Amino acid sequence: MSTLAWYRYGPEVDDGVPPLVLLHAFPLDARMWALTISAMPGVPVLTIDAPGFGASPPLEGGLEEYADAVAGTLAAAGVTRAVVAGLSMGGYTLLALVERHPGLLAGVGLLDTKATVDPPQGRANRLQMAEAALGEQGAQVVAPMIDTLLGQTPPEEVRTEVSRWLTQAPPSAIAWAQRAMAARPDRLAALRQLDVPGLVLRGAQDATAGLADHQAMATALGTDVVEVDGAGHLSAVESPHQVATALADLHARAR
Repeated sequence: MSTLAWYRYGPEVDDGVPPLVLLHAFPLDARMWALTISAMPGVPVLTIDAPGFGASPPLEGGLEEYADAVAGTLAAAGVTRAVVAGLSMGGYTLLALVERHPGLLAGVGLLDTKATVDPPQGRANRLQMAEAALGEQGAQVVAPMIDTLLGQTPPEEVRTEVSRWLTQAPPSAIAWAQRAMAARPDRLAALRQLDVPGLVLRGAQDATAGLADHQAMATALGTDVVEVDGAGHLSAVESPHQVATALADLHARAR
């Protein structure tokens, strides 16, 4: 089973305390969690770079293989049970984990994501971006995403940082991720089979994953949607302290 690049923060993991594992959004890497992690110093955290992003090697297959690689990476790190939270593509990957490795999960956090498939036009747009990324445009193909990733009035330093991250996205990883996300199935039913603490959170200005998508996941998990005012799709980047509070609460409930 493939392993991915991972990073550990906070206190050492005790036998009875599962770590909080954070899976990042497309087309970024684990750096996007830095401010959120610093706002919860008492929580043991692991972050993982998606295939082809950050320091992780590329991977054959789709989100299912990514989920298997997350499970393999955690096993290699000595983690047999974890609270896992994913934002956007990280959430799609977590849903694949729910389906394929439910015994690994002590709690789940679904942030700015959805369990349903893309509509036909959305899927076509993903495949078109994948082709463009491998052509002359390269990483420039994701530059316009800045306006859909962030809320209406993000701090200038946040916009500058996210724009910089977008320029660093590897074209091959952009293509892999878009094809993997385009191929994902509906996984709402898998959530209904899960009996662990859950968090469903979205930036109130998220233009990509709507409130109805989050309410469907929250209903499946038997919880309520947490909305973060003033944040867009990258809630953990725009409002790290509010997201950290929600994640720390999820971790405490899972303990």
